[in-house]
Amino acid sequence: MRTVILGAGGKLGRLLRPRWSGSAEWAGRETVDINDTRGLTSFLSGANAIFCLAGVTPGSDRNMDLNVTLARQTLDAAQGAHVFLFSSAAVYGALPGPLSETGPTSAQSHYAAAKLDMERMAQAHPNPSTILRLGNVAGADAILGGWKPGFRLDQYPDGRTPARSYIGPSKLAEVLQTLAQAQNLPPILNTAAPHAVSMGALLDAAGLVWQHRPATEQTIAKVSLDASRLEGLVSFAPADSTAIGIVQDWKNKETE
Repeated sequence: MRTVILGAGGKLGRLLRPRWSGSAEWAGRETVDINDTRGLTSFLSGANAIFCLAGVTPGSDRNMDLNVTLARQTLDAAQGAHVFLFSSAAVYGALPGPLSETGPTSAQSHYAAAKLDMERMAQAHPNPSTILRLGNVAGADAILGGWKPGFRLDQYPDGRTPARSYIGPSKLAEVLQTLAQAQNLPPILNTAAPHAVSMGALLDAAGLVWQHRPATEQTIAKVSLDASRLEGLVSFAPADSTAIGIVQDWKNKETE
């Protein structure tokens, strides 16, 4: 089986590669140009599963619509290989959870709107694909990965901090390898550990000092993805949803 990961030079690709236990071809810009239609088609010939990590992330000055373009170019070149495209929990906005793949979405940013456009394009495209609505990945997130001295986090009067659906990078690598070999996949999969975790607890578990600031009306208290579909395909341990377990997953390869 030939598995190809496009966009391997990005933050998520750099986290996943040392944790990937199976064989795969990791392709960055120096390997193949996604904008080179002929070259990309040739490179992907014979692939069985393709993960497209290439995309534009929040905070970038690039056009968010590139998320649609890059996904379409990958699907056009895939030649029947199953393509996994990365969307985001951001498509749910501030909707109350648990958030299901079959429930409503509520894009509240240009990034989230572009990801929804990408999803619609992919579902209309003839090449088989699965959309992965990815929760926060430890180390590629704004909390653990974005921590700096003086870091401040919203906190409610009762001491709670916002909670989010998370997954450790090693567990994510395991999930993706399992999905690459699965049959009859749904068109959309929430991709995170089964239970949301407090951001403050994550920082504490990592030993990262933070300061609190009052939560505002704009603070989203909880984003909890319904991972039941994914749990039907991949086994999770209780520790996969705990702050200590997620931080341990993240730190394992960092300290080797």
